[in-house]
Amino acid sequence: MAKTVIIEETGGPEALKLVDREVGEPGPGEIRIRHKACGLNFIDVYQRTGLYPLELPHALGMEAAGIVEAVGEGVSHLKEGDRAAYAAVPPGAYCEARVMPAAQVCPLPDGVSFEDAASIMLQGLTVEYLFHRVWPLEKGAEVLFHAAAGGVGLIACQWAKSEGIRLIGTAGTDEKCKLALEKGAAECINYREKDFVPEVKALTGDKGVDVVMDGVGKDTFDKSLDCLKPLGMMMSFGNASGPVEPVSLLTLAQKGSLKLTRTTLFTFLADHDRCQEMAKHLFEKLESGAVTANIGQRFPLEEITEAHRQLEARKTTGSTILTL
Repeated sequence: MAKTVIIEETGGPEALKLVDREVGEPGPGEIRIRHKACGLNFIDVYQRTGLYPLELPHALGMEAAGIVEAVGEGVSHLKEGDRAAYAAVPPGAYCEARVMPAAQVCPLPDGVSFEDAASIMLQGLTVEYLFHRVWPLEKGAEVLFHAAAGGVGLIACQWAKSEGIRLIGTAGTDEKCKLALEKGAAECINYREKDFVPEVKALTGDKGVDVVMDGVGKDTFDKSLDCLKPLGMMMSFGNASGPVEPVSLLTLAQKGSLKLTRTTLFTFLADHDRCQEMAKHLFEKLESGAVTANIGQRFPLEEITEAHRQLEARKTTGSTILTL
């Protein structure tokens, strides 16, 4: 048996229930993992409230780290006793132990702690694919990154610096801009005080940036197109401010034959080999110190309701993890 957080109906944090569940043995292509730490993310809130529907009842949680307890037939990249971490579907990481598909579970090197891994898999793998899997970005490239002081943004600032990429960030306060700069952003624009389009043009000699990485969505999309140089790439990977309105292909042509993509992490992770390569790359960044995890608060699994309350109320800083 293992303590597991489930929802039987959608709703507020009070919908979260801690129950005992039978774990069982892994079948072909599966592993059983006993968690040491689990990560919390806003996608968990969206699933709990029904914005992202799940078949109920359902366990929640998208990332965790722990020890492999058992391995099913056909699994060759993991063995019993291995340290491991994942960001994977289906949800179910809020638990002491679980049986799950092995393909997206990744060996965790000794140099990365369970807590750091659990706090950074979703956000760190997002940054990895944005910088390396969507469009070729070379040293010296210029990138505009919105919400540069957010969880994904602070990793992106560090990642860009380690790759020799000039990252221009945006954030909503001077304090957040300062934080982004400390983490490696070359420049950061307080969008509440200045229009970021002319600022970006001024910072790039009126050329514009090679790539925009935008997890904000509706509020930043149109102006972001105006920040791109001809043949530039717009990477939309989130919709924190709401979904982007339909865009005409002619608009992309008129603004300089621009490229546009809307990506999701789990498309990239679906391929086993690519997923393992991405995780290895992330762990290398963590072990070298080029990227550091930023855990702002820890909650015992039993306090999951309070953890969700604070996360949803924007009272958390950095990453939030559940300890076991």
